[in-house]
Amino acid sequence: MKDSQFAKLLIRWYSLNKRDLPWRETRDPYKIWLSEVILQQTRVVQGLPYYLRFLEQYPTLEVLANASEHQILRLWQGLGYYSRARNLHACARHIYFDLNGKFPSHYRNLIKLPGIGDYTASAIASFAFHQKVPVVDGNVLRVLARVFGLHVDIASQKGRNQFIQLAKVLIPHQHTHLYNQALMDFGAVQCIPYNPKCDTCIFQDRCHAFAEGEQKSLPVKKKKIKVKERYFHYIVMQYRGKYLMKRRDEKDIWKGLYDFYLVEKNKCCSVDSLEEELLEKLLKQRGLLIKESEKYKHLLTHQRIFAYFLLFQVKSGALVNELLEKGNWGLFNETEIRELPKPVLIKNYFEKEILI
Repeated sequence: MKDSQFAKLLIRWYSLNKRDLPWRETRDPYKIWLSEVILQQTRVVQGLPYYLRFLEQYPTLEVLANASEHQILRLWQGLGYYSRARNLHACARHIYFDLNGKFPSHYRNLIKLPGIGDYTASAIASFAFHQKVPVVDGNVLRVLARVFGLHVDIASQKGRNQFIQLAKVLIPHQHTHLYNQALMDFGAVQCIPYNPKCDTCIFQDRCHAFAEGEQKSLPVKKKKIKVKERYFHYIVMQYRGKYLMKRRDEKDIWKGLYDFYLVEKNKCCSVDSLEEELLEKLLKQRGLLIKESEKYKHLLTHQRIFAYFLLFQVKSGALVNELLEKGNWGLFNETEIRELPKPVLIKNYFEKEILI
C-alpha cells in the first residue's frame, strides 16, 4: 500500500465517521491541551464531562493559572492519576506568568513545557497550529501494528522508535491535522482492542493482521503491569462534631488529597491487625469505637487496595491537638469534607457510612 493511499483512505473514512467532540471545533491551544491532559489514561465517555466542567470553571488559561491547587484537585476528583492535575496547574502557571500567557506554537518549544511529553506536544502542534508532526497514542500504535504487521514490542523504546519512524513516513503533506484525528479515531471506534470491526474495515484487503489472523496478538506488548496489594486501616476520629483529616504530601498515591489517620499493614483489614498501642492510646484519650466499616476494595492501575475504617468518637482533645500541630492536619465538618479534594475511596466511605 502506498503511503498516500493510507492517508487518503483514512481522511475519507473520517469525513463520514468522525466523532462529534467539542475540542475538535477549536484551534485554541488551551482547550486542546486541556482535552489531551484529561483524556490521558481516560476514555472519552468518562473524560468529556470533566472537560466541560473544567472549561466552565476555568474558561481561560489565566483563570486556571490563578486558581488554587486545592480547587483543581477537587474538580479533578474521580479521574485518577492526580499528578496530571498538578502538572496541568504547574504548566498553566508557567505559561501565564513566565511566557506572558502565550502558548508556544512549535513542537520543539511545546515539549519543553512542564508536564508535557511527546504525545501532548505533538497533539497541540498538530491540532492547534497545523504542524506536520505525527500524533502517536495507543490507538495509533494498534492500527499501525495491525495494518503493517509490526511485531516489535510497543512498550520498548526500540519498538516505540520504529512506530514513530513509520508514522513520520505515513503522514501526508496536506491536511495533517485531519489525518492525525482520523488515525486516532479509527483506532478508537473501528480497529478496537478486542473484536475489531474487520468486516467493515477500509483496510481489509491490505491489512496484515486480518490476512494472517493476528488481530489478537497485535500490537505486541510484553511488559506486564505488576499489581501490588496494600492494606489500609483508617482511624476516623470524630471530635466535637468534626472529623480529623490529613492532606497527603508524601511521595505516594493521592498527593494533595485528603484522607484520615492511616495505618498500613501487610495483612488483611481487621481490628486485630492494628497495634494494641494505637488502640490503647485512643482509649486513654477517651476514644469510643462507634462503628466498624465493611471492607472496601479499590482498584488502581498498579495497586489493589483493601481498606477498613474504624470510626472513633474522641472526647479528649490531647491526641487531636498533637496531630494538628504537625501541620497537614485539620478538623472539618461534613459540609467542608464534601468540598475537600479526596480519593474516591474516601468519598465512597464518607457518603456511605458518615452521611446517613
